[in-house]
Amino acid sequence: MEIQTEIKCSADSYYDIFRCKSHLIPKICPNLVKDIQVLSGDRKQWIYVAGNSETIQTAEYLDEENKSITYNVIGGEVAKYYNLFKSTAQVTPKGDHGSLVKWTIEYEKANEEVPAPNKYYDYVVNLTKSIEAHLLNA
Repeated sequence: MEIQTEIKCSADSYYDIFRCKSHLIPKICPNLVKDIQVLSGDRKQWIYVAGNSETIQTAEYLDEENKSITYNVIGGEVAKYYNLFKSTAQVTPKGDHGSLVKWTIEYEKANEEVPAPNKYYDYVVNLTKSIEAHLLNA
């Protein structure tokens, strides 16, 4: 599943929020992310709202050259329904005054009854737009 959203802020400033300022995300969009806690090294626990409040534990992988970050779910509610759930956000400059944010979600259902993770489509678009608004007003 891929989602692309245009934003009006720089690729560097957007990527920087995820790269080293993720502690700001709950303040930027408290209706979407309740808390982010660093567990150890590249592992974080997110408490977020995508339909209802859920907790996930992720391992993060940064690709500085391509301005992308990958979250590999290693625990929490999502892991009960998907054997694999990985989301990647990549931001690229677009023109002089904007960027393109591309989210890719890879998943493998635990069984056939589990629905596709469509609720995360709107979630990542809203998250992207909330961070964009914060950066434009900063």
